[in-house]
This record gives sequence, C-alpha cells and structure tokens, in this order.
Amino acid sequence: MYNTVIFDLDGTLLNTIDDLADAVKYIQRKYGYPVHSVDDVRRHVGNGLKLLMVRSLPLGEEDPNFEKVFEEFKEYYQGHCQIKTREYPGIMELLKELKERNIKMAIVSNKAQAATSELNKFYFSDYIQIAIGENEAAGIKKKPAPDSVNHAIKLLNARKSEAIYVGDSEVDRETAKNSELPCVSCSWGFRERELLESLNPMAIIDKPEELLAIIDGSK
Repeated sequence: MYNTVIFDLDGTLLNTIDDLADAVKYIQRKYGYPVHSVDDVRRHVGNGLKLLMVRSLPLGEEDPNFEKVFEEFKEYYQGHCQIKTREYPGIMELLKELKERNIKMAIVSNKAQAATSELNKFYFSDYIQIAIGENEAAGIKKKPAPDSVNHAIKLLNARKSEAIYVGDSEVDRETAKNSELPCVSCSWGFRERELLESLNPMAIIDKPEELLAIIDGSK
C-alpha cells in the first residue's frame, strides 16, 4: 500500500494545452513567426516554459530576440493560464477520496512556480497544499532531475518506500526513475498510449479512479 502520491500537473491533473497553445500562438503572431497547431504545442510541452518557447521559434534560443520574446510569453501565459484550462474528468473525485483516506499529496511541475501555485490554489487547494514549480534559481533542478520530487517528499514528511509518482509523459517516467519511485502513467494526457507503453511504467491508467486500486494494493 502507498500513502503518498506525487502528481505531475499539466496533462495529469489539468488539461492546460489550449491556454499554452494560445500563449504560444499569440507570441508567434505578434512577432511574425510561423504559427503552430495545438498538436505541435502538445508535442513540445513537458520540459518547462523555456524549452517550449525554444521549440516554438524557428531559431530557438539562437534567435536574437529570444530573451525578450520568452519574457513576454511568460507574462502573457501567467495572465491567461485559466481561460480554457480545466481539470480532467474524475480528478476532483479522486482527490477528494485520497484526502478522505489521509493520503499525502503534492504537485511537481516544470511550469513556472508562479503559475503552478496559482493553478493549484484555484483548482486544488482543498486537497493539495504543496505545489512545486520550476525554481532552478533556488538550486532545485527541474524534472527529470529528482530535486523537486525529493523536495516534495521532504515537505510532506513522507517516505519514498510509501510513495508513487503519477504523470503523463516520458519526462514523468524519467523523473520517477531518477527519484526511485514507481511510476503510474495516465493515458488521458498529452502523450499517446503507445508511447507510454514503450516506457514500461509500473502501471498505465485510463481513468483517475483506477489509481485507487494501485494505492491500496489491489491492482
């Protein structure tokens, strides 16, 4: 049995792809870059906002205006991160049940700390108090490094032997491996099930409630 769950945010708890794509397309249109589709953006997410912007510009970080464009992108997304974003069906019911079972929970994300905190406060604050976003300035390396997961485990006063990691991507699978935690991959997120199967996680779930059987050891 497990008593601690570390959740990824984008593609796991929240469907954030439309707001992310709108922010990317806003920048691309404003500065005259080729405009990407939502599917393009979906393929580019998972490693934080900076790498998303690198992947969204023809010259990437070599663009002479990159820093200016990236700062404007972050500012725009911060102000528009709750327009189309919604929790996935069944997530709120899952979190309520986990809280009733006294399961410890935290979020770890490569999204900027400000946006991670804002989204958690808006959607999940009744259930999750610890939400760790990108904060490399403080010496906490972003995923797939284990730093943010280890920090969450420490703040929860939890044990790794009693914790699992839940995410939707190859970055999450690698994060779990680097953190020495079992990985549960969710198929409703930003990656195809075929890819998830190739990563060999402990389990793949198709609905949030399926996590309960894994936590209590019946699956």
